[in-house]
Formats: sequence, structure tokens, C-alpha cells
Amino acid sequence: MHYGNCDRSFKCSDVQIARGQVIGLDACSVTGVDEARVDATRPLLVNLEESGRIADAFALLSDPGRVRVLFALLEAGETCVCDLAEMVEMSPSALSHGLRLLRTAGVVTNRRDGRMVRYRLADSHVRLLLDVTREYLGHTADGTPGV
Repeated sequence: MHYGNCDRSFKCSDVQIARGQVIGLDACSVTGVDEARVDATRPLLVNLEESGRIADAFALLSDPGRVRVLFALLEAGETCVCDLAEMVEMSPSALSHGLRLLRTAGVVTNRRDGRMVRYRLADSHVRLLLDVTREYLGHTADGTPGV
């Protein structure tokens, strides 16, 4: 990454910074908009509705128990609730709650097999999301996502 060239006079990237001036690490030290870049990028962005649906999908992954359920289904395939509870070491009630959320969101599907209910991942997109997420997190030694 390139953060600009700084010398002892605190002149960085051709912007004079006064001694003692505090500039946030996530903010620009000067204001100005590159209109051409903004105009070219804006049509490529997701709209508010779609960004909300994406955020909701990722919110499903905010619970470690649900993540373990998804990876268990990824590895084992279609599995009955009793086996799944044992695999992920969850109580039946906690598992039931997690499965209901995942099923309502369309991430998993179920089918009744006599007195048993079996769950599986809804489609290959869920598998892809899990695989890519795991690979992304594995890019650094300590599991912290790298940039």
C-alpha cells in the first residue's frame, strides 16, 4: 500500500500538514471530489434494497453456532437434526432456532423422512460463500483478515 511520501517537514503527498494537526486514519486530509471517478462508479454499486439483503445474509453468519451448522452441512451433506445437534455440540432448542432462521432466509432446506427431519444447504451458492469466506480468513497466519 502506498500512503504517500513524508519527509521531516510533515509534507505528505504534496499536502502541507501543520505540526500538531490530527488527521483521522480513515479520513482525507483535504476535501475534494473526483467527479469523474464518482460518476463512473455510482452506477456499478448495489442499490439500498440489495445492500440491505446482502447485509442480512451476512448477519446470518454473525452467530458462531449457525456458522458451525452450515459447515457441518457443507461437509456431511443432508443430515438429520439429531446427528446435526451432536456434530455441532448444540442443544436441540438452540439448533432448532438456528435452523429456523437459516431455513427462513433460504440458506438451508429441509425434508421430512418419516419421523425425522433432514437439512441440507440450499444450493451451491451457499457452499461457494462458505468456501470463499474460509479461504479469505486463511490468508493470514492468525486468522485476521488481510487486505
